[in-house]
Amino acid sequence: MTDKDITTKEHAENGYVPDYDVPTLYERNDVYDDDITDFISKRITDVLTVLGEDPAREGLVKTPERVAKAHQFLCQGYAMDPRAILESALFDEDYNEMILVKDIEMYSLCEHHMLPFFGKAHVAYIPKGKIVGLSKIPRVVDVFARRLQVQERLTLQIRDAIQDVLNPQGVAVIIEAQHLCMMMRGAEKQNSFTTTSAMSGEFMNQATRAEFMRLVRPNH
Repeated sequence: MTDKDITTKEHAENGYVPDYDVPTLYERNDVYDDDITDFISKRITDVLTVLGEDPAREGLVKTPERVAKAHQFLCQGYAMDPRAILESALFDEDYNEMILVKDIEMYSLCEHHMLPFFGKAHVAYIPKGKIVGLSKIPRVVDVFARRLQVQERLTLQIRDAIQDVLNPQGVAVIIEAQHLCMMMRGAEKQNSFTTTSAMSGEFMNQATRAEFMRLVRPNH
């Protein structure tokens, strides 16, 4: 039996200290601006009050601060530069076939009601001398998703950022999402999805577009 076969509980009982790091608690490294947190917190307290709640009761004491930090996290895309993210991992490569990153989890806030919409993004491009590190494509999706958005604009922004920096032969983006502003209120249609697409360059060609769609939905 190796050290790693011994459970953390057995380590504790035997007084054993391993020579490798044992994961304990997941710690986030999010950074929040104290002034912004205080500003938003005070206004959330007012909102709770006018809605008929008691901000001083146990379950709500820390709610204004939590909401303030949550919205800073959910809107952190305003402070991020998608161009810098893409340019940090550009490589010269003689590859000219389609590159697709699909089923990218996406979470954003509708700018009309500040309620979440969420789903998947599928992003493809055809290089023209340069490729980008694969992880940078989901990061670009997050940059624009972490802002107050409408799905249509989000789709275009992802396409245009990749097109502008890589200058590929073409870019294709599809987003499939559910909107809580339509599911929880208004129309109250819980099973509806919204699909948006944006294409450029070679993806305006019917054959290339069809190949992209087959790769995104292989069973259809």
